[in-house]
Amino acid sequence: MRPVERLRYTTPADRPRHEGPGGAKLIVWPVVNVENWLIENPMPRQVLVAPTGAALQPDVPNWAWHEYGMRVGFWRFHALFERLGIRPTLSVNGSVIDAYPRVAAAARDAGWEFMGHGWFQEPTHRIEDQRGMIARTAQAILEFTGRPCTGWLGPGLTETTDTPGLLAEAGLRWTGDFVVDDLPARIATAHGTLLAMPYSVELNDIPVVMIQHQDERELPRRARLQAARLLQEAEASAGVKVMCIAIHPYITGVPHRIAALEALYAELAADPRIAFLQGDDIAAWYLASSDPA
Repeated sequence: MRPVERLRYTTPADRPRHEGPGGAKLIVWPVVNVENWLIENPMPRQVLVAPTGAALQPDVPNWAWHEYGMRVGFWRFHALFERLGIRPTLSVNGSVIDAYPRVAAAARDAGWEFMGHGWFQEPTHRIEDQRGMIARTAQAILEFTGRPCTGWLGPGLTETTDTPGLLAEAGLRWTGDFVVDDLPARIATAHGTLLAMPYSVELNDIPVVMIQHQDERELPRRARLQAARLLQEAEASAGVKVMCIAIHPYITGVPHRIAALEALYAELAADPRIAFLQGDDIAAWYLASSDPA
């Protein structure tokens, strides 16, 4: 099925009003992405292009760029969220559990939710056995955390037209790959309903920093603008909105960007109208409503 066949078109006026958890007007969904980049593969992203444009493999400088995030940047995120009492969602390659056990254990022990993000960091379209990859990732998360893997984000938000059905077949309940609304939306599959969660392609440090080449102030600036507008709309409609902030340890976890992120989260956490929820909590809250859209 094509995406337009899976998602019913709705406008904000079509959506029933929701009461936010604890009276919140804005739900912020914090997502930390951790990945396993294999040195024998082309790097998923590059910060340093090869000299004379010649393709390099192994691509040591760009592998090391990401590796810094797993060794250092992640721990800045961990300290930030621990300090504010926020439990984010960890978008995690299943192989991270074995490749970076200290990172995986720290997130699990702090109560972070694990969202499946493929097995390695490679496009879904290149996976010959997509069903097996989803099952392997979900099983690894279940065995490591003791909690079922209910959410999914494709590496780079990549999917095939079969992916939603395969996710629902495997027992997953929601995905961040369809960024279409400020509230969850229902995705039709042959194996029941899957929720499209309001992930972000713009409040996301990859496009802001690595593609658009903005400085450390731009992602927090956009997040403040988005939060202010969504709060305004939610209060005007007696409803609630959802926004996601997606970050990567090797990008926003570096010394020259982390302070701007820390200031942003401190401001959001101080606003009584804002609640921080994990993906499964957002899905449960939404499905408990009577919204048919």
